[in-house]
Amino acid sequence: MPNRRPNILMILTDDHASHAVGAYGSVVNTTPQIDRIAAAGWVMEHAYCTNSICTPSRASILTGTYSHVNGVTTLATPIDNRLPTFVSQLRDAGYRTAIFGKWHLGEGEGHNPRGFDEWEVLSGSGGQGEYVDPLFLSPDGERRREGYATDVITDLALEWLDRQHEEDPDAPWCLLVHHKAPHRPWEPDEKHAGMYSDPIPVPATFTDDYDTRGLAAHRAAMRIADHLTREDLKQDPPQGLTYAEAALWKYQRYMEDYLACVASVDDNVGRLIDHLTDRGLFEDTLLTYASDQGFFLGDHGWFDKRFMYEDSIRMPMLVSYPAALPAGRRSERFITNVDLARTFLEAAGVEPHPGMQGESFFTDLREELPPPQDQAFYYRYWENDDGAHSALAHYGIRTQRYKLIYFYNDGLGLPGTRQNVFAPEWELYDLERDPDELHNRALDPKYAEVLSELKERLAFEQAKVGDEPYVLAHDGEGSPWPRRRPPESVR
Repeated sequence: MPNRRPNILMILTDDHASHAVGAYGSVVNTTPQIDRIAAAGWVMEHAYCTNSICTPSRASILTGTYSHVNGVTTLATPIDNRLPTFVSQLRDAGYRTAIFGKWHLGEGEGHNPRGFDEWEVLSGSGGQGEYVDPLFLSPDGERRREGYATDVITDLALEWLDRQHEEDPDAPWCLLVHHKAPHRPWEPDEKHAGMYSDPIPVPATFTDDYDTRGLAAHRAAMRIADHLTREDLKQDPPQGLTYAEAALWKYQRYMEDYLACVASVDDNVGRLIDHLTDRGLFEDTLLTYASDQGFFLGDHGWFDKRFMYEDSIRMPMLVSYPAALPAGRRSERFITNVDLARTFLEAAGVEPHPGMQGESFFTDLREELPPPQDQAFYYRYWENDDGAHSALAHYGIRTQRYKLIYFYNDGLGLPGTRQNVFAPEWELYDLERDPDELHNRALDPKYAEVLSELKERLAFEQAKVGDEPYVLAHDGEGSPWPRRRPPESVR
């Protein structure tokens, strides 16, 4: 191990699918700058979020806890900023800390960033911010900055790094660079607009008819063919197209802009790496590139995320730290967003808060340890029929071979009543034989024993993280929102 504590730089994007990263074998684009991190370190092949939606995932990354513990279960539940985070722990241990870019964990007293020496985050649009001339919030109030959001966020980060270097080049720092891109509505900058004008490969599952799936897949309002808007597409489809032709046209338009937004992120990752290299800091910096969740890029005919299917929950995660970690490696270890907090703290030699969950994977990378046997992790999506994407609440587990999902389908009865029309449904996928998750085996007699064993494993994994089975129950108004325990008390 090096004698000095590492700097920590986490670049976090919003909705960047791992299958749109060169290091993960993308067939739709290239990411040469992001891939530099992979070449200098590790590609985490099995990195997953535990709740595939922006606000809860970001809360889990910061706090190292699951949604039911930190209380941030949905987009509508902001963070209690008194909760300990890996950033606050690092600051208490002498690190200088900052965040620039997307926060999306609430605004105002009790929700603004805390534990940072300096912060300036996107404001407005429900915390999403804008792509062009974005409005920022800092302790000094709101300020609009001219330019393209991805460039502006990087500029702020580089300026902060320069100030830290001038004040004390040897003092360790922790910097979070959180981009809005490539979040909807996918607005490229002028430099990258139009760079993906050639036909973009269409995923093999694009025409999935959800034949063996339950209610949730059929109900979801995330189909490229039906639910992309004119704001998303920036123009209307040509006249005279069949339904299938229009679906493919919409896919191409969506992907052109999405990938152009990724290209801007890639360029700006290169700016950060070059800056660290020029300052002689790259070797001693634990650099992580990740997204807050995965994203459907036409997979199963969808855009967006939320579901426990692989394209939605698999996060890109690349980690480099040349002074301590080997280069050019790929890890098969299961990791989740909950594991990041303890990992950063272990690398810095800082004790984690006792309430933090997850496990550090820093030693595994440093010593190139094989992945644990019989890996599994627990997932839960809490929003139920939100009215926008109509995804249904569910939880489940992913093991090395199987995935089991439980949709409780509650609150889908008659409005204002306690009646529940739809029964809960199970989905079971054999990922070894069906990696695209096209064939639900929950009702297949050949998988009856597997289903029984996985239900027991689900109960075990759920209890291990402190969550509880969902109880089919409503309040007096027939609310579709699941009951949940309040967050643990803040110490």
